[in-house]
Amino acid sequence: MAKSALVVVDMLSLYEHPEAELLLPSVREALPGVRSALERARQADVPVVYVNDNFGQWRSHHGELLESALAGPHADLVEPIKPDENALFVMKARHSIFYETPLAYLLGTLGVERLVLCGQVTEQCILYSALDAHIRHLDVTVARDAVAHIRPDLARAALRMMEINMGADIRPVADIDFRAPAVREEQ
Repeated sequence: MAKSALVVVDMLSLYEHPEAELLLPSVREALPGVRSALERARQADVPVVYVNDNFGQWRSHHGELLESALAGPHADLVEPIKPDENALFVMKARHSIFYETPLAYLLGTLGVERLVLCGQVTEQCILYSALDAHIRHLDVTVARDAVAHIRPDLARAALRMMEINMGADIRPVADIDFRAPAVREEQ
């Protein structure tokens, strides 16, 4: 059985970017799913890894990012899903959770073979991260009700691309068994 990890992408945010107003309604809609994914992963005792943009401040560490997000105007989107004392954290600078980060090494040391992705943005960071996981021969599950988008049409297309082109398992959080391997067709 493949060991899973839940990866929470870019949810510790100040929402201070040009498309934030388009993203915020979707984040509010996805928040219960992210919260449920966190609860289910913690109950299953699988690693939870927050991978987050660094807000362009390479001097910051995850505690400062969390503190800034909790003090920001959208703290209500961060408070319910903030990291617990067992959470792992990786900072990223670009769209993929793997690009120039130690995530692959971390997952390897944990024996992780399957990623369950949640967070934002479906048509950007989730899509590129799923592709990078796929080319690293990791199984990918995307929690459909725990990902937020900027553009609904692109998000639908991204989910379909992940499913068809990468063999990703796209399903609601309630249907994810964190202890079971992903259902994946070989490409």
